[in-house]
Amino acid sequence: MNLEGLEMIAVLIVIVLFVKLLEQFGLIEAGLEDSVEDELEMATVRHRPEALELLEAQSKFTKKELQILYRGFKNECPSGVVNEETFKEIYSQFFPQGDSTTYAHFLFNAFDTDHNGAVSFEDFIKGLSILLRGTVQEKLNWAFNLYDINKDGYITKEEMLDIMKAIYDMMGKCTYPVLKEDAPRQHVETFFQKMDKNKDGIVTIDEFIESCQKDENIMRSMQLFENVI
Repeated sequence: MNLEGLEMIAVLIVIVLFVKLLEQFGLIEAGLEDSVEDELEMATVRHRPEALELLEAQSKFTKKELQILYRGFKNECPSGVVNEETFKEIYSQFFPQGDSTTYAHFLFNAFDTDHNGAVSFEDFIKGLSILLRGTVQEKLNWAFNLYDINKDGYITKEEMLDIMKAIYDMMGKCTYPVLKEDAPRQHVETFFQKMDKNKDGIVTIDEFIESCQKDENIMRSMQLFENVI
């Protein structure tokens, strides 16, 4: 896999991992059957999610879809929340030949929007709604927030290098030909040459979105998972 391939992965890996997570929960094959039992079970877990009607209004899922999503979430996370260690364990199953720990950490922080060390069903649904059914702008905003590690409004070379090293650790052993040790740093330079329009050493949200929207492969791929559930 060359640097251009890794650049595309840097933007799309979030959606791919979400599809894998849905498979883990058994949600892609599930039927859309209404279940009163699911609503009753919501009261038995330690963290009770917001009312389905409210989540329906805040997301792009129907009530029946939310019931199915909750059933899968509850089966994997009986307490009603996912902590970072559980999150890492889930993703380690998808990349047994690599080390997904660091990337899972970054991804967890992107979902844990209130920074309380846990991802609730509400957090899960709001992120999933954007990644699967959001507009291109919403998806790219979410991806930018992931790569903006310290949440200061722009991506630095150091942040992008941390992200690329994490992706390399997670997938590098599975690539052919095997990437060189300096591949993450080379990728960062390529990334900034393309996205840092004013050459000030940082990538803003506007630069990020503009560059991604001009990449036909990224735009086409971001539509692949819109109907997975």
